[in-house]
Amino acid sequence: MAILVLYATVEGHSRKIAEHVSADLESRGHMVVLGDLREPGFAVPGRFDGIVLCAPIHIGRYPDPVIHFVTDWKDALNSVPNAFVSVSLAIASDSEEEREHARAYPFGLEKKTGYRPQFVHHAAGALKYLEYDFFKRMMLRNISAKEGGPVDTSRDHELTDWDALDRFVGDFSDLVVRTEDAEPSPI
Repeated sequence: MAILVLYATVEGHSRKIAEHVSADLESRGHMVVLGDLREPGFAVPGRFDGIVLCAPIHIGRYPDPVIHFVTDWKDALNSVPNAFVSVSLAIASDSEEEREHARAYPFGLEKKTGYRPQFVHHAAGALKYLEYDFFKRMMLRNISAKEGGPVDTSRDHELTDWDALDRFVGDFSDLVVRTEDAEPSPI
């Protein structure tokens, strides 16, 4: 099966997640095309057996390229098995209220664009303390402390549960194969 994996990223972690998804799908025997939504030239979504989108939440919203893409291509996305990986730090919070808020973001995307992913996975992002300037580092450290997250600013912290992501990719891969097997063969 041919699967398109597209991502948008702000600090690079959503790209790392998309690369991981792509490698996992390839290890399961799929042909994968990986592309950045901010760069023109990726393949036409309607020509794939499945599509996975990976996008981060920053300042309460997905990046504009994600909004534009799913608005323009929602019919093609909805015509094949599709999945959405929503990346946020809030999903790793100790607060159930924060996690619920993070789980609602894909519904806001649907409301805004009309695109409703078949499968959604919420992946925790990363705190890249070493890349932040002083003010951003201190702001995110304070937020992380409030949410029960890591506060050691002398290193970066990757909060993604890679095993849970692999299980999600496996379930999605199985769906793509089942969908293809269910379609009648051309005579």
